[in-house]
Amino acid sequence: MPYLERTPKKPSDPRALEAYALAYKEQLQARHYASQSVQYKHAALGWFIDWCHERGVDRIEQITRPVLQRYQRHLYHAISRTGKPLSVVSQRNRLTAVRTWFKFLIRENLILYNPASELELPKAEKRLPKHTLTTEEAELVLSQPDIETDQGIRDRAMLEVLYSTGIRRQEVINLALPDINTGAGILSVRQGKGKKDRFVPIGERALIWIDRYLETVRPQYSLPSSPDAVFLDENGKQLDPHKVSRAVKKYVKQSGIDKVGSCHLFRHTMATLMLENGADIRFIQQMLGHAMLSTTEIYTHVAIHKLKEIHTATHPARADQYHNEGKPEPSESDLLATLAAEAAEETGEG
Repeated sequence: MPYLERTPKKPSDPRALEAYALAYKEQLQARHYASQSVQYKHAALGWFIDWCHERGVDRIEQITRPVLQRYQRHLYHAISRTGKPLSVVSQRNRLTAVRTWFKFLIRENLILYNPASELELPKAEKRLPKHTLTTEEAELVLSQPDIETDQGIRDRAMLEVLYSTGIRRQEVINLALPDINTGAGILSVRQGKGKKDRFVPIGERALIWIDRYLETVRPQYSLPSSPDAVFLDENGKQLDPHKVSRAVKKYVKQSGIDKVGSCHLFRHTMATLMLENGADIRFIQQMLGHAMLSTTEIYTHVAIHKLKEIHTATHPARADQYHNEGKPEPSESDLLATLAAEAAEETGEG
């Protein structure tokens, strides 16, 4: 089931495990963590608390290091809702949520010792994404929405943005009207993962579809109460993340290609195809929001215009190709493994 359904119940006993989990959630919210991150961490604690109750562990002082080691073994043997073993990424995410929970409890003097202080996480996998699309396959998926309908035009524009920019699902949902600079061919991704802002190039074709959607469809969906989000649903509200994932997955399946995936499939594809076309990995990291950039670099126009130039030359939606004089950084597998980890977290596997 979706992880949002596994959140701990509202506690009536202030000493219940759920009460401690709620206190942690409120602290994360007070520190302005992204809502999706807060929900996932709280849900991860919900899974752990359910497991504890099933074994008669109902008080925080009953949770010892051996109990946590048993839970880690449980996760190793657990089966996800897809019928497959829980991935190492999901195991790590759930255990990390428990470990940071106990750090919070010890810091707030709510417990006397931290049983999770020496809890070792499973070794992270360095795996490539299961699927990426070829240029031809990407074009086939993009052609699936029925552009004779309002919904089809909106969905085509959204797919074009995902493919052109590689931004995350929540980032495309949060995209606001002032964030599109059509003249410069640049998007402002505000409060992305980790509450970081960045600038991202966007191709001409994607901008053409955005313009078509904004001129013909969005005025029909928009209400006085609507947010300034670029993409709205039929009721004038901001798009729901799970509905977006289902829609993209439907178009992938409808295309008839022998691959599965949703929004992150386009993120993987953009990164992989730009790498193959010669883009330096540092530019792709910057586009994806993986690069550690200083404030000065973020607001340097020369840097974003250079990024735009390389995007135009290497993105597969363009015919021209750019080839670096030097070799790309030898860390493509790390970049793609990071993308795979992001995808697992976004889908809330479990």
